[in-house]
Amino acid sequence: MLNVAIIGAGVGTSHLAGFAELPDSYTVKTICDLDQERGRALADTQPGIGYTASMAKVLADPDIDLVDICLPPHLHFSACMDALEAGKKVICEKPLVASLRDADRLAEKVGQTGGFLSPVFQYRFGLGTAQLRALMDAGLAGRAYAGTLETHWNRDAAYYAIPWRGTWAGEQGGAMLGHAIHIHDLLPMALGPVDQVYADLGTRVNEIEVEDCAALSIRMKSGALITSSVTLGCAEDTSRMRLMFEGFTVESDQAPYSLANKAWRFVARPPTEQSQIDQVLADVGPVLSGYAGMFDAIKRKLDGEDAPYVTLDAGRQSLEFVTAAYGSARSGLPVSLPLGPDHAMYDGWVP
Repeated sequence: MLNVAIIGAGVGTSHLAGFAELPDSYTVKTICDLDQERGRALADTQPGIGYTASMAKVLADPDIDLVDICLPPHLHFSACMDALEAGKKVICEKPLVASLRDADRLAEKVGQTGGFLSPVFQYRFGLGTAQLRALMDAGLAGRAYAGTLETHWNRDAAYYAIPWRGTWAGEQGGAMLGHAIHIHDLLPMALGPVDQVYADLGTRVNEIEVEDCAALSIRMKSGALITSSVTLGCAEDTSRMRLMFEGFTVESDQAPYSLANKAWRFVARPPTEQSQIDQVLADVGPVLSGYAGMFDAIKRKLDGEDAPYVTLDAGRQSLEFVTAAYGSARSGLPVSLPLGPDHAMYDGWVP
């Protein structure tokens, strides 16, 4: 059993619900938020949860095993470093940090302290992704040819009324960093490393500092070619991933915040037969989805199991992709990965 403190009562509300699905693994002991009214309101939703406005108090509490950071993006790095220094295990919402340098500094801190840090990518967990993994493990996928990603969401002026949103200082980026980062994270999970990114970014929907539209051309190390369309000016919120493999075509569900929770559609491509696909799918599930699935994988990893938890390296890969996209958009040229300290935006993309 791990005792948890949730730092930030905004998205922390969804995290609390995820922990609540795992009562034999986690106990949420504390909600920490500077907004007393919001923090106490979340703490009061479940018995036995305390409230504090002081993160220092949380870090000094020997009963807290794990700190779950749900703060605005510009606070992630310092909060993670402080929690690791205090000997706490750490979960941190996306985006993990705002530069590859800071990601590497976090990795150094984990090494120095013998700590644990897992970034948040809940799209990886659900029936749809479990089905895809099962078919790939069964050898029915073959080579990946091409694919399309869609992050078509609706964000109006009211969404950006919160002062830190829509700003480089507060959000550290726009739709590439705060919205499409989840679906882009599915690419290396399903197809392996990214080789090259060409991106065109624009601010067309709201009067904000950061981008809210994007069009990307992506080449994977395997040779698979992917396009990604991103906008915050859609009439409704939908996400979709469609991948064409040698053995089948897969299309995800379109739920924007829970893409993998439901079954995905798999269509066999000859000589693969649909009966082979269906036979494998019949043995998949039920599985935990979203935050609960992610938190379960973390607990199993900490217990010594070979669980598919989200690694710190996966968090760095997502930031590498974002760095490449911003670099490409500003140079007008494709950017090849991986990226190291010699890259012009290693220290960050924030102007």
